Amino acid sequence: IAVTGVASVLLVAMVVAVAVGVNRGGSGGTSDSPGSSGSGSGGGVSSTTKSVQAICSPTDYKQTCEESLAGANSTDPKYLIKLAFQNTVKGIRSAILNSTLYREAAADPNTKGALQVCEEVLDNSVDDLQRSFDQVEAFDVNRMDEYIDDIKTWLSGAIANKEACIDAVNGTSGDTAEKMKKLLNTTSEMLSNGLAIVTDFSTIFSSLQLGSFTSRRRLMGEGEENPDDGFVQSARRRLLAVNINTIKANVTVAQDGSGQFKTIGAALATLPKKSNDTFVIHVKAGVYKETVIVPKKVNNVVIYGDGPEKTRVVNNKNYADGVQTFHTATLAVNSDGFMAKDIAFENSAGPTKHQAVAVRVSGDKAVFYNVVMDGYQDTLYAHGYRQFYRNCTISGTIDFVFGDATAVFQKCRFIVRKPDINQNCMVTAQGRKDSRSIGVTVIQNSEIVPEAGFTAVKPKIDAFLGRPWKEYSRTLIMNTFIDGFIDPAGWSPWMGNYGLNTLYYGEYQNKGPGADTSKRVTWKGIQKITPEIALSFTAQKVYLNDGWVTNSSVPYTPGL
Repeated sequence: IAVTGVASVLLVAMVVAVAVGVNRGGSGGTSDSPGSSGSGSGGGVSSTTKSVQAICSPTDYKQTCEESLAGANSTDPKYLIKLAFQNTVKGIRSAILNSTLYREAAADPNTKGALQVCEEVLDNSVDDLQRSFDQVEAFDVNRMDEYIDDIKTWLSGAIANKEACIDAVNGTSGDTAEKMKKLLNTTSEMLSNGLAIVTDFSTIFSSLQLGSFTSRRRLMGEGEENPDDGFVQSARRRLLAVNINTIKANVTVAQDGSGQFKTIGAALATLPKKSNDTFVIHVKAGVYKETVIVPKKVNNVVIYGDGPEKTRVVNNKNYADGVQTFHTATLAVNSDGFMAKDIAFENSAGPTKHQAVAVRVSGDKAVFYNVVMDGYQDTLYAHGYRQFYRNCTISGTIDFVFGDATAVFQKCRFIVRKPDINQNCMVTAQGRKDSRSIGVTVIQNSEIVPEAGFTAVKPKIDAFLGRPWKEYSRTLIMNTFIDGFIDPAGWSPWMGNYGLNTLYYGEYQNKGPGADTSKRVTWKGIQKITPEIALSFTAQKVYLNDGWVTNSSVPYTPGL
């Protein structure tokens, strides 16, 4: 089987298994063996085929969907799940192995760096698909909306990770990019199918008459357990169970030696490789020249400073000097439940060094409160999953808020800086690749303003609210002050007509001299935002379950 999106296959198999169980249970038949085709009186093949076709019906790649289960002739639910899971993980691991082989064979450092990104993000995709599998295993129809929201988040995250690989290899020489794209082609189709299946899950349940499926059932083989199962469930229960106003530090970082550590990295290095316990790091005033990486599965880390004007973390990694964009971040968050407060992160590479990330967030349910992020091109990489920003300041030039996260910014300040020669400025570059992905950038009750150096340049530099990094780019700006330096057209194309018909951009009740929409571009994707639509993009709607935000006690506006 080719590389596939495990969640889509598993959801297919799960519902197939349930459908078969319902049909056979009603007829009083006996269980088929794992190797059986089910062609006897139980009618397993016809039941399985019918179920697969029903589930694949909402997908964009129906043939790929149905072919992925072509060999699933058994009516044994455990066998179906186990087969889908094992083959999918085998396929993705094969992609990672191929990436390793390509990297070792690469003649230039840029290609090696790009393929190193691929190894990392594809491994993250495996984790996203694994926890989607775990969620399916624990599926409870009484909590269907919450469960589906999680699965859609993680599937969207898997797509964002896959796209990060493709973005990295696109900048390489030779045929590496084409090889990797070909290798990931089926993955792309199956991940898209998975989102389609999950999105249409309620309809599927209805069409298969599975409304009575409410009990938890064990889906893996008898006696088999996922070694991470307890860890994942613990993470789900404990995520962000911390009040930002009453937190007490576990350790203190201070350059003068008054804390336990002199660098943030040294403090993080003391944590176990897997942890769901809240770990709070207080970083005293000072300028810390380091790269801070919060490792994957080291969840619920909190970093707070003495104020963003006093505590600053700085580095200058950048693409021009041979570092992949994904690895240029001064702060890289790879775990879930991360929080930052009263601190600044800066990438000081400057406007001539092209992509240079200050903060990259690749973990679910991240909260930033009173955090300053300074850079130029690509300052904040809101890579994927669910993220919340409150009272933050983000400065930059080109695409300085980009990525495919479900990211809500409330009472934040976006400062457009003076770019390099012959460069224009774009505040956002949202990167939604699939029309069913949850990704969206929502800017609410905020400010979009220029720095003094920007407005002093003659002739005037063009600046825009955003442009479509990917085909289904989605950005909403609501109740926000937009200064007069923004071009009256509002939005900029990426290249030619790319994404102009499929993007989703909207503005609602903004104010300021740059908020006039009368001269905005009139692309097909530009939306007229009604009060009802605006409400549907508020935090309580896009997050669905916003307990991870409210539990943090960060100031939060759930509605308009």
